[in-house]
Amino acid sequence: MARSRKVTVSTDTHGHTSGWAETDAAPPAPDPTAAAFFDVDNTMMQGASIYWFARGLAARNYFTTGDLLRFAWQQLRFRVLATEHAGDMSQAKETALAFIEGWRVDDVERLAEEIFDELMAPRIWAGTRRLAQGHLDAGERVWLVSAAPVEIGRIIAARLGLSGAIGTVAEVADGAYTGRLVGDLMHGPAKAEAVTQLAAVEGLDLSRCTAYSDSSNDLPMLSTVGRGVAVNPDSVLLREARQRGWEVRDFRTGRRAVKIAVPSTAAAGLVAGAVTAGLALHRRRHRGS
Repeated sequence: MARSRKVTVSTDTHGHTSGWAETDAAPPAPDPTAAAFFDVDNTMMQGASIYWFARGLAARNYFTTGDLLRFAWQQLRFRVLATEHAGDMSQAKETALAFIEGWRVDDVERLAEEIFDELMAPRIWAGTRRLAQGHLDAGERVWLVSAAPVEIGRIIAARLGLSGAIGTVAEVADGAYTGRLVGDLMHGPAKAEAVTQLAAVEGLDLSRCTAYSDSSNDLPMLSTVGRGVAVNPDSVLLREARQRGWEVRDFRTGRRAVKIAVPSTAAAGLVAGAVTAGLALHRRRHRGS
């Protein structure tokens, strides 16, 4: 095992530096039972990954800027009015991935890689990235957990050097998406269930694991692990974190409006609605040309 050099500084009773010594210090031993789980939107990344994916598609003329603006307004209204009810999520499940029906999986992954490099990478919160790296340096695995399609999460995880991603899964047949979901949206309690299932498969001790999120929607996931951390928290999560004594990290540098300026995905259905409409227009235009 490689050993690192550690510098220690000693001081006298008055606080003056009296000398220093160099010692060998072994890196921490990997802990196979510990892991960290990071929400993506507004936790690991400024804004919503599916929003930036949609912007990348718009730039490639898959749909119009007007469609994107309508989507942004829907997201803002959803966030501000907190209109998430059972009916909203039911509709979200029906339409969440309809926009990629018939698309080849390899094409979506290629687009996701391109759009990450162009639009998402500059919006990764440096502070959250350091938190993730700290877990990696401690020999722990780090997973992203997002309501976005798992393919997008997997690309982000790979680009950041993380262990993997949990996300909404689309049904695939003959290498193409059917437009239907496999299971539920990776949202709210579903995240906690997925983390618990992954822990069982990977031999993790959830009491030794950490979860990070900005949203009160992720309280089930944050409560499932031994250590919950609120990152760039919304007001409900901030209040809950203070009551529970959870650590709070805020990397927004005072610009709390950033979560309004850049939409977040409280429900994937609002994303899919705008993208679906845009792609329908795109297909009609191409059929008419």
